[in-house]
Amino acid sequence: MTTQEPLPDPVPLMGCPYKADPYPLYARMREAGPVHRVLFPSGVRAWLVTGYDAAHGALDDERLGKHHDRGNDRWRARASIMPEPQHSRLQVHLLHQDPPAHTRMRRLVTGAFAPRRIERLRPRFRRLADALIDALPEHGPADLVTGFAAPFPFQVLADVIGLPRALAARFDRDWGKVVQPVGPTDPGRPRYEARLHGLQGYIADVVAHKREHGDDDLLGRLVTARDRGELSPEELDSMIFQLLVAGQEPVTNQITTALIALFRNPDQLARLRDEPGLLPRAVEELLRYDSAFELTTWRFFDRDSDLHGTQVPAGDSVIVSLCAANRDPRRFPDPDTLDLGRSPNPHLAFGHGIHFCPGAALARAELRIALETLITRLPGLRPAVADEDLEWIPAVLGRGTHRLPVAYDRRL
Repeated sequence: MTTQEPLPDPVPLMGCPYKADPYPLYARMREAGPVHRVLFPSGVRAWLVTGYDAAHGALDDERLGKHHDRGNDRWRARASIMPEPQHSRLQVHLLHQDPPAHTRMRRLVTGAFAPRRIERLRPRFRRLADALIDALPEHGPADLVTGFAAPFPFQVLADVIGLPRALAARFDRDWGKVVQPVGPTDPGRPRYEARLHGLQGYIADVVAHKREHGDDDLLGRLVTARDRGELSPEELDSMIFQLLVAGQEPVTNQITTALIALFRNPDQLARLRDEPGLLPRAVEELLRYDSAFELTTWRFFDRDSDLHGTQVPAGDSVIVSLCAANRDPRRFPDPDTLDLGRSPNPHLAFGHGIHFCPGAALARAELRIALETLITRLPGLRPAVADEDLEWIPAVLGRGTHRLPVAYDRRL
């Protein structure tokens, strides 16, 4: 029996091997303890929570706040947060708010994503998915990111929030990269700032359109709430920003991670083809097995505090690894095995507590429809590149691939 070398302090969370498969490192971290100091590519040092029970507790810990004002100077110096004035204008959305502001703002969006409403919209979502399949090459190959996984969630989101067709056609997916901020001296900074300005201008056009037309949809109701004084201008812009960016890119990535997991486990893919009734459980297992939300966003203590036996200074960033929690053998038997029939499956892919993803019902519906449509209409669906040639997105918090080249026998 060999003894592994002790983990470095801090543990670096970066590099292509880590992004391609972070799970061996997460297993070592879980075994060594629930909380570890980690280092991100930006130079930020943070405290990472890895085990299921510790993660569940941290997500529910009222001492941990989300507002960036809680961060200390050490965090702020390296965090590469958005420059001003964009940070103040776009970063006061739900993910960075604490009660009571969080409670007030979340109340305005939950109705649009309610499970009953999403269920009523399923036939429309299916038509959108089928139309995208119709546009793919008859015999392949095809890139499923550009051909399906990217446009499908965006088209669904546009329907759900009331984004007009003309404005939806103008949305540049490249704007979503503003959630991967770069430092002031980075050579990519000018392009990053150009993305910010482009997205800001687009949001202003959305607000102007909704104010002019008075539409009774989510975007229209948010603009009305701003005009009634229930939201500040910054809160309105930030909420639209969050809907447009966080509302579709993670689903794109989750479709790709789910397909890659099935390609790597052909027995489970065959099982899903043979047992379509397994789809609801399969989606939950695919969410657990490799979540697009790998890590949560920052949390902060407002005073020096104990976190599962580790002393964390006030204002240091605390991050929860949802992926590490979802592979904890103390909660999930044989966690590194993809078992589409797994039950129960209390994964944390959508978080937990007051910041539980308000769009979880929509994401689940999208994943079910996407997988069912792809598997039934593209018989023989399989990867068209070697596994090691997949290019994983170097995002800090999420998992996904830039492209997913596939082959299939024919298009039905």
